[in-house]
This record gives sequence, C-alpha cells and structure tokens, in this order.
Amino acid sequence: MKVLVTGSAGRVGRAIYIHLARSYNVKGLDNTPCSTTDFIGDIRDEALLYLALKGVDVVVHTAALHAPHIGHVSDELFHEVNVAATIKLAELASANGVKQFVFTSTTALYGHASTPNGRAGWVTEQTKPLPKTVYHYTKFAAEQRLEAISNTLALPVTVLQMSRCFPEPVEKMALYRLNRGIDYRDVANAHRCAIEKGLLGFNRFIISGKTPFDPSCCEQLFNDCEAVLRARSPKLVAVFEQRGWSLPQRLDRVYDSSKAQNILGWTPKYGFEGVIDLYDDEFAEVLPSKNQSTS
Repeated sequence: MKVLVTGSAGRVGRAIYIHLARSYNVKGLDNTPCSTTDFIGDIRDEALLYLALKGVDVVVHTAALHAPHIGHVSDELFHEVNVAATIKLAELASANGVKQFVFTSTTALYGHASTPNGRAGWVTEQTKPLPKTVYHYTKFAAEQRLEAISNTLALPVTVLQMSRCFPEPVEKMALYRLNRGIDYRDVANAHRCAIEKGLLGFNRFIISGKTPFDPSCCEQLFNDCEAVLRARSPKLVAVFEQRGWSLPQRLDRVYDSSKAQNILGWTPKYGFEGVIDLYDDEFAEVLPSKNQSTS
C-alpha cells in the first residue's frame, strides 16, 4: 500500500511518516526539505499534488497553518492553506483513485464549547464547536467541506482531532495527559489504526490520552481539582509531591477519546508516566518545570 503524508517535515507529520513507513510505502510532501520529505513544495501547487498522488492508495493530510502562525500570516492565507488546499487535495485524491483520506485535525476547534461556565467541559465528537480563532474556524471549515466531499464523491474520509501535542513544561504536560493531551507517538499510531480500519463514509474521532475521569467529575474538577486527582490519579499526585510540583486548582475540560478506542481499536500507550520518562531521559519533547515548589 502506498501512503502520501502531507506536512511530513512537521513534528507530527514526521512521526506519522516514520511510524507508517514500517508497514507501508510512504512518501512525504512538505515545503521544507527533510529526510521525510520526498516531494518539496507548496501544498497549494496543483501540479505538485498531481505528481505526488500517482499510485497513492491513502492520503494522510497533516499540512496546515497552526495557532502559532496567528498574527504572523494573514487570515486569507489561513483559508488558502487550511481550507482551499484541503478541498483541492481531497478532490484530486478522489479523481486519482485514492481509496482513503485521513485528515489530521485538532480538538482546539471546539473553542468556547470546551469550557462551559462553572464546570469542566466534557468534550466528545457530538459537542458542537464554537471556534475562537481563525485557526479554529479554518480547521472546522475544512472538516465540514471534507464531509461534503466524502458524501458527494464517495471518498472515505476519517478525521482525527488530536488534542494538545507539543513540548511544554513537564508538570503541565504530565497533567494534561489525564484530560487534554496526547503523545506524538500515540497520534502516529492512531493514524495507522485509521488506515487499517478503513472505514467507509465520513468519520470523526477525538484522539486524546486515556482519562481517569468521567462526566460525573466535571463540576468537582472545576471547583476542587485536587480532591479529584487524589481519588482518581493517586500515582500522579505522588509524583508531583515527590518532585515538589504544585497541583492545579482546576481543570477546565476533558477530551473523551473513547469512540476512537472502541471503533478504531486504538489504545493510547503514553500517559503521564511517559512524560516523566521523557523528561528524566532529557528528551527535547519535554521542557523543564516552571512549577517548582520553593518550600
């Protein structure tokens, strides 16, 4: 099977490329030269897309402008790259006989809907997005257009909305693995599971770490987070206390990835312990603590 990964020089795209290359013939497309980039150029270049799509069975589309680009590029460019280029790629993929289209999206697009007043939000694929920024709006728009394309052209599309997945201070990353974060290795594995599952039609999944919480915790997570953590994640509490890190006063949301786990057969492996391991081994994936207790 031949797989094209767009955005293959990016941090997540590169991880997906390397993970999939163990099982498939993988080619990468990016505007940045890299060991995982086989086609170098702009995702808006149709001639390049035609060339890259030859013989491809599955497209994994990670290329996009992201939150850090806000304020540095125009809103028009956000729409060109995140929406228009995604539409064109999907249409060309369908016209060239691609059998499956996997779109790497973000839980960030739920925006204001993630954080209701007075309680932590419990976010599932049924939550109606309320985007905040141009990044959120364009990723949401791309998902909507892909659903229409899937229905019109009978192109199987799987959207994977990944939660927070970038280097942060260690205590924040570890905590977020319980409610709103994911390891890049688990993201890569989720893409492989989506390809192997080969679902028909249009499907959307949240990709986030396993949570010890359930919807009954939402009010207490917002008002007395420490009590919930001591009851639901005593191992994390012990690690924080041992290392002199302060526990948070509240958590404002939980992304529920149970649908992906149940339907795709995907299991996130790297919880908060994985963050601690990377930190102790001095991997650049985890930043030093900014929450060190002075007591």
